[in-house]
Amino acid sequence: MKESLHMSTATSVLSHPRIKRAPGRTAMIYLKEAKYEFLKNLRLRTYSLSVISFPLMFYVLFGLVLNPKGAPIGETTLTSYIVATFGTFGVMGASLFGTASSLAAERGLGWLQLKRATPMPPFAYFTAKVVMSMIFSATVVLLLMLMGILFGGVHLAFADGAKLLGTLIAGSLPFAAMGLAIGYFAGPNSAPSIINLIYLPLSACSGLWVPYMFLPKFLRPFAHVLPSYHLSQLALSVFHAGQQEPATMHWEVLAAFTLICLGLARLGFQRDQEKMYG
Repeated sequence: MKESLHMSTATSVLSHPRIKRAPGRTAMIYLKEAKYEFLKNLRLRTYSLSVISFPLMFYVLFGLVLNPKGAPIGETTLTSYIVATFGTFGVMGASLFGTASSLAAERGLGWLQLKRATPMPPFAYFTAKVVMSMIFSATVVLLLMLMGILFGGVHLAFADGAKLLGTLIAGSLPFAAMGLAIGYFAGPNSAPSIINLIYLPLSACSGLWVPYMFLPKFLRPFAHVLPSYHLSQLALSVFHAGQQEPATMHWEVLAAFTLICLGLARLGFQRDQEKMYG
C-alpha cells in the first residue's frame, strides 16, 4: 500500500508538463502562499505569541525593571544596546522556529509530497516560510524599538531606525536557511528540542544576553565564529556600539553561513527525494 502511494505520487509529479505562466501569475502564487503561511503561523499561538513576547519580556526585565536609570555602556545606554541584541535574539527565534519546526512537522505529515504533486512552483513553499519569518522578525524589531523609545529613553532617528530594521530583517535570512537545514534532518517531535539546543547557546555565547565585553574571556574568540555575533554587531553599529569591526566582514560571514545552510538543506531535500522515489 505504501509503495503504491509513493508510485502514484511520483507518477503525478513526473507527469506534470512544464507549466508556462505569465510572470504576474507566478508572482501571485508566491504571494498567496506567503499570505497563507503567515496566517497559519499567526493563528498558532505557541509560535506567534512566544516569538514576539519573549524578546519584549526580556527587554522589560533587563532594560526597564533591572535598569531603571538607563546605565551607560560604551558610547550608548543599556536600553539602546539591548534593542539591538534582543532584536537579534528575536529575529533568530522567529526564523528558526518559523522554518525548522513547521518544515519538520509537514515532512512528517507527508505535506511536502502533496505539494510536489501539485503544479505549484516548487520554490513557492520555501519562499513563503522565509517571507513569513521576515514579517515576524520585523514585528519583533519594531515593537522593541517602540518600547525602547517610549519607556527606555532610546533616541533613534528615523534613518537609524530604518537602518536597524533593514539590517535585522536581512539578517533573518541566514537563520531561515539554518531552519530549512534543521527541518530537513530533524524529526517532527525532535525539531523543537534541537532548535533550542542550537538557538539558546548561540544567543548566550554571542553576547545577546550579556554584552560581549562582559563575556568570559575564553568565550570571546568563540563568539567570532557565530552568525548571531556578526548580526548583533551590525545592529549595534547603528547605536555606535559594539566592537566597531568592518561591516563588510560581518556581511561576508553571514553570506557564507547562509550558503552553507542552503547547501545542507539541499542535501536533505535530495535525501527525501531518494527515499520517496528510490
